[in-house]
Amino acid sequence: MNHSSVRFGAFRLDPANRRLSRDGSPVDLNARYLDALILLVDSGGELVTKDRFMDEVWRGIPVTDEALTQAIRTLRRTLGDSAAAPRFIETIPKHGYRFVAPVEDAELSTSEPAPTLEISHSHFLRQTLAAMSGTMLAGALVGLSYGFIGAAHSQANGGGAISLLLVMVLVSVFSAGVAGAGIGAGIAALQFVQPSRWYWLVAGGALGGVTIGAFANLIGSDAFRLLFGQEVGDFAGAKEGFVLGSAAGLAAFLADRRLLRALSIAALLGAGAGLANTALDGRMMAGSLESLVLAFPSSQFRLDGITRHLGEAGLGPVGQALTSAFEGAVFSTGIVWGLVIVGRGASAAHLHSSLSRRSA
Repeated sequence: MNHSSVRFGAFRLDPANRRLSRDGSPVDLNARYLDALILLVDSGGELVTKDRFMDEVWRGIPVTDEALTQAIRTLRRTLGDSAAAPRFIETIPKHGYRFVAPVEDAELSTSEPAPTLEISHSHFLRQTLAAMSGTMLAGALVGLSYGFIGAAHSQANGGGAISLLLVMVLVSVFSAGVAGAGIGAGIAALQFVQPSRWYWLVAGGALGGVTIGAFANLIGSDAFRLLFGQEVGDFAGAKEGFVLGSAAGLAAFLADRRLLRALSIAALLGAGAGLANTALDGRMMAGSLESLVLAFPSSQFRLDGITRHLGEAGLGPVGQALTSAFEGAVFSTGIVWGLVIVGRGASAAHLHSSLSRRSA
């Protein structure tokens, strides 16, 4: 094992003296977890398997898988890391973990801020694009669902069913992608303020959701008023963005090595956010579409395929609740899927590039 002191991000690890510090201040970490961190850092970006952890950290003492999971969870919390968008410890499902942050010799490194700033910008961009990618897929699913319902009505009335379906998908993909990018950017930005606290991820998601929601609502209201001389009723805005962004931030924090579990948590939190928006008299996409239909009665689009099964005329309270829960679940799942899958691939590519430059 290499016993020289190393730096990664704001941290300095001194294996010989068994000391971890951040910006010069000691960081408390129990002996077993410190051993796990030393093993990860010393592996130079290579996979560390569960068996290797058991052999070198627990030294043959029989422990459950939960002991390793708890160790990694504690290390991430200490380093201010996230399983969904790892900057330090990346999960390799069913295999183990890998340390992905650039590591340099503490004695040879300088304190120039530029490299850290570059890494932060890179992480910020990766996480934003990853969240946007996931929500664009979620938007496609929502757009197809509502598009098929609307197309059935349009076809029955001699309208352009295919055109309506395509428009719904494109509008939904664009709207969800913009919202996802805003929430992902908020989560990434707030990680740099105090990444070791879960509530900063929630605050970041909420901030991104509020900003994008308020801007979209303002532009949308003005667009219909200026272009068509028509005031439109309530549709999605800052309130809805705040609730959904908060849920997405919490889902991102809770994401762990088991993808299915992470997506299930995201779906539940997102559905809860959708129901909360309904309780607060908010509007998600279906509610916003209903407001547009009421403002433009000649529209070919209708959600009768949903409402007629609920015994409601138009999109009533039950329809609002069901569609909002559905949209919230799909959207939040899309964000976490993007951060875990897309973000993980980007982190691996960034690590490979960093190692290549180091060995050149």
